[in-house]
Amino acid sequence: MILIEQSIIASPEFQMSLLLFVALAGYQIAYRINQSAVVGIILAGIIVGPSLLGLVTYTDFVSSLAHLGAVVLLFTIGLEFEAKEITKPRYFLIALSGAVIPWFGGFYLATLFHFDFNASVFIGTALTATSIAIIANVLKEMGKLQTLPAKAIIGAAVIDDILALLALSASEGIVSGTFSFGVIMATTAKAVGFVGVGIFTGRVLLSRVIQKFDETKLAIKYPESIFIFTMMVAFLYAMMAEFVGLSAIVGSFLAGASFAGAKLKHGHIFKEGAEYLQIIFAAIFFVSLGVIMDIRVVSPSLVWFIVALSAVAILTKVIGCGIPAKFQGMGLKDSLVIGLGMAPRGEVAMIIALIGLNQGLIRQDTYAVLILMSLLTTIIPPIIFRNWIFKR
Repeated sequence: MILIEQSIIASPEFQMSLLLFVALAGYQIAYRINQSAVVGIILAGIIVGPSLLGLVTYTDFVSSLAHLGAVVLLFTIGLEFEAKEITKPRYFLIALSGAVIPWFGGFYLATLFHFDFNASVFIGTALTATSIAIIANVLKEMGKLQTLPAKAIIGAAVIDDILALLALSASEGIVSGTFSFGVIMATTAKAVGFVGVGIFTGRVLLSRVIQKFDETKLAIKYPESIFIFTMMVAFLYAMMAEFVGLSAIVGSFLAGASFAGAKLKHGHIFKEGAEYLQIIFAAIFFVSLGVIMDIRVVSPSLVWFIVALSAVAILTKVIGCGIPAKFQGMGLKDSLVIGLGMAPRGEVAMIIALIGLNQGLIRQDTYAVLILMSLLTTIIPPIIFRNWIFKR
């Protein structure tokens, strides 16, 4: 009898139902506290996760669904942008300053709190990251996705993903004593090459292919075939992005941007299909961000460092990204929006922390610190956006 119950609990059907129930509870929390749905769902994940109730753990199944959710979410976000809107050279300065300043801020804060050199390097590296998925969803929810600051955030965040990859590669080499400029240059070439080829292929080839496909008898009879085709491309781009060392969500975003300007007669429902798919799987992604946190592994002595690190993580992005934006002629409010919009570290910093832990370059307590910092920087900016900057 016990084995049967355990089999039911471990079944994909039950796990899926439970995760969606938690997501639904997250919406209720968000409604009650008048915050973004992202905040409510993450809080629900914390409540049911190891930190409190222990009903849901970060299993391979949850991880896989969350990964799918992030990919689908960024694909739908990409559908709101044409590639030319987020590839302006001025976004590079915002991204570069927004990676370098946080690295130094994290590194020196860690040394101030007596972390060893290896841990300090990885803490600085984790602070270079920006989670596109979090803030893009919040801006979309608030109806601000087509504003100039939103476009700057998305464009700079794509570049930031490449810079975070380079920082990670350099950090691994530094702490292991195998640093090589040749490796860094090769990593840069692969990442930049993928983004360049992905954008070119999308604008020149894929947008034309889907419009030709839309005119075929197959698409006229089965319009949903267009949706299947676009999602196939989204996951293909995501896979190729991971192959060159970038986050999968950068690839799916570029795929979405490739189809953004396509004019379709029959297969236009693919955008609606992607939206519905995103609602389900993105919700699970946000639940997973709460579930992955376990506050029990954090000792009281680390609490002040976590608070200080989270504050430095947010302030260095606001300064590092906001000041270049201001110098480029943007207003004070827009510059602040860009800085805060680049602050969430989310799953990108979590991945960096996990790599450091698995390779034995950081200890479990450092890993826990980075997970909590990622979570706090993910929750705080949406709250500031909703309650002060975009207050209705």
